[in-house]
Amino acid sequence: MFLLAILLVGFAGLHLLPAIPRLRNLAKRNFGKAYGPAYGIGSLMLLIGAIAAFRAAPVADVYDVPNWGKHSNFILTLFAFIFVGIFMFRGSWRNLIKYPMAIAVLLWATGHVLANGDSRSLMFFGGFAVIALVQVFVHSRLNEFAPTEERVGHNMLSILFGIAAYGVFAQLHGALIGVPVFNIQGLSP
Repeated sequence: MFLLAILLVGFAGLHLLPAIPRLRNLAKRNFGKAYGPAYGIGSLMLLIGAIAAFRAAPVADVYDVPNWGKHSNFILTLFAFIFVGIFMFRGSWRNLIKYPMAIAVLLWATGHVLANGDSRSLMFFGGFAVIALVQVFVHSRLNEFAPTEERVGHNMLSILFGIAAYGVFAQLHGALIGVPVFNIQGLSP
């Protein structure tokens, strides 16, 4: 659990970097054109490390999951993927919502906290929810919102991408995360 906590703190620190103008400008000056790729690779490495630490962490039950917890997770995670689509595409919704990726993380994390009542899940998913909230708070206080160019049809692409990505990830969840989304073994005669 200690390693998971350290990796989440590192992930939080890295994601606060672009929210603080002085640090962002310093990093861009030092890394130049490599800033974007270095930031992306660093984020991916910390995320993979956090997932590995989550999988290796001991499981201790903290609370009983409500009967509707797993079902709400399916719905909240679907909406989370749609918000990822809103973040990725340049429709009018991206400017209207302002922080679609943070909302996606909050929906995803909330769904998983409702579906998992163990200590490692609370640390992992709760940690990401806190990171998203802090990043939005800091960014909104220190930066002016700069609207992006809106492109026709991108709102619909956001929804289609979100649904497709949700379907693909639901299939890969067991292989990537170690926990299958659906247990179909009990369905056979």
